[in-house]
Order: sequence, then C-alpha cells, then structure tokens
Amino acid sequence: MTWRATVLTLFPETFPGPLGVSLAGRALAAGLWALETRDIRDSATDRHRSVDDTPAGGGPGMVLRADVVAAAIDAAGGAPDRPKLLMSPRGRPLTQSRVMELAAGPGPLIVCGRFEGVDQRVIEARGLEEISLGDYVLSGGEIAAMALLDACVRLLPGVMGTAESGAEESFSHGLLEYPHYTRPQAFEGRPIPDILLSGDHAKIAAWRRAEAEALTRERRPDLWAAQAGQKAPKNTTDG
Repeated sequence: MTWRATVLTLFPETFPGPLGVSLAGRALAAGLWALETRDIRDSATDRHRSVDDTPAGGGPGMVLRADVVAAAIDAAGGAPDRPKLLMSPRGRPLTQSRVMELAAGPGPLIVCGRFEGVDQRVIEARGLEEISLGDYVLSGGEIAAMALLDACVRLLPGVMGTAESGAEESFSHGLLEYPHYTRPQAFEGRPIPDILLSGDHAKIAAWRRAEAEALTRERRPDLWAAQAGQKAPKNTTDG
C-alpha cells in the first residue's frame, strides 16, 4: 500500500511546494508516496464559506470552528487508526523517533491550523495529536506540515538512494551527527583530518563517535543528558 498523506488546509495551493522537488518530488512522481490536499472551506455550510468565529470569552483574533474542521476530517475518510495530526506550537516537539513511527505507518492526516488556533472540542472529539516544530509561532500549519512530511518521506523505502543514509544522521542514535568532509583535501589552509584518510575503519568510527558526542555535549545538553543517563550503570544490591 502506498504511503499517503492528506493535508487539510485553507490554502491548498501551497502544496506540494518544496515537496514537489528533489527526493520528495521524485518519489511523488514515481508513486512511492501520495499527497492529497483538501480545502477546509469546502466543509463550510454557509454561502460565505465561513470557517472561523470569535473566541468564546473574548480576546483577539479568530478560531477555526469545531463543526467545520470535524466535517473536513470526516470527509477525508481513511482508516480509523490513521494518525491524525494538528500542527500546533503548543504540541509535543517532533522527534526523529516519531518521524520514524509515522513513516512506518499508512501516512497521516494533517490539519493545518490558522488564526488563533482550532476549537478544543474538535481536537478532543477527533483525537488530534498536536505536534510542534519548536518554540516559535508560524502564520499557519502549512510550513510545519511540509517539514514533517519531508522528514517522513525521505525514510520511505526506495526514496533515498542508499538505505544506510538514514541510519547515521543526527538523532538516529540520540546524538548529533559527526562532521563531514570531501574533496579538495585542503581548503583555505584547512585540511581533512588525517584519521579520515587513514583507511583504518575502526579508528574512523571511533573518531566519528567522539566528534558526535562532543558536538552533542556542546550544542544540545538536553540530548547529552539523556545519552549520559542511558550509559549510567544501574545500582544493584545483593539480594
């Protein structure tokens, strides 16, 4: 079965955008995955195709209506166990492990929020999983949805030229990726580290691991703390 993504958005013309080029675009053209975009406004019931209203309790902005979003989700159909996602700055941060889970499934349905957000009742009623790309706010969920889909699509069978390409990347083993080098051997007085030209694969692997650990310690202390916790020996007592 082809991995299929369905995106519910107020701006379907945004897609495929970057997903139509490079790895994702070639895979889309080859039928390795499928992308369906649906306009949330098609589920509006009035002649103005209204999708939002003022926040209950007052406040600025507008909120996407529960009935309209629910109708759009229901119209999209799909298997009951299909992941239903809402791109939201208050969601759980997207991780590589979650990307791998999504890539191994049938493909998600993604709701792209706008304005002040989506009525909480439809989030609960349709079991939407809120996902965030980081601690910042975008104008809408479309760009975030593209990032999530790109991360998933590149892991699908046949998309990357070499399956091993996805195995040694940042976050694959809880660490940031080690530095990479290629020709020329010297660039503005900076040579490729000698160890990488030695042909000693064991020493190269050890160097790469050490570099990955050093980068992670420096740039992502949260990841390093988790990595260190995994390494820490468990306390044992004599029974």
